[in-house]
Amino acid sequence: MGFFERIKEDIKTVFREDPAARSTVEIIFCYPGLHALWFHRISNWLWRKGLKTFARFLSHISRFLTEIEIHPGAKIGRRFFIDHGAGVVVGETTEIGDDVLIYQGVVLGGTSQEKTKRHPTIGDKVVIGAGAILLGPINIGNCARVGAGSVVINDVPQNSTVVGVPGRVVVLKTPKKVSGVDLDHNKLPDPIIEVVHRLEKRIENLENKCHENHPGN
Repeated sequence: MGFFERIKEDIKTVFREDPAARSTVEIIFCYPGLHALWFHRISNWLWRKGLKTFARFLSHISRFLTEIEIHPGAKIGRRFFIDHGAGVVVGETTEIGDDVLIYQGVVLGGTSQEKTKRHPTIGDKVVIGAGAILLGPINIGNCARVGAGSVVINDVPQNSTVVGVPGRVVVLKTPKKVSGVDLDHNKLPDPIIEVVHRLEKRIENLENKCHENHPGN
């Protein structure tokens, strides 16, 4: 795909993912997530050509302008979109597939100081909610969704949703849409609350049995 075709695809991706987008001009000038992606493509090209210091310097400029930090060594697929974007961090050995959507405050971080694969690998059509933290060389399967504020340190199977701290997987049906709208946080299950409810129910049953066996107490 040529340079201008890729630019057009990026703009179409913004229209697809953000209902607030009204015009091409607005997208070109007012979307820092898109600017960060464009900066990254240049810095990644320089990184692969061996101009690593210059690549890091360009990514630093991008961070200053967009508040989004993407290491030039990170590998990013097509139709990637960062919505809002402030506070996003993408580490050096991160690999991101196609049609991935992430929100502000997301961290794709490492857990090792060794020069090895130490950042997440994100599959295709993944949605990562605001403030989520994904750490280490974990794999996030295709069509997975990570709820806002979750901390994920283990692999996530495809077609599933992760919520909570630490992140817990709740397997769901394959999402019909590839869009941030599909990640309805008000409908996400809370595994901790579900456990508490089960404990409350069990305590209530035990209390009822005690009253049946000792009606005078």
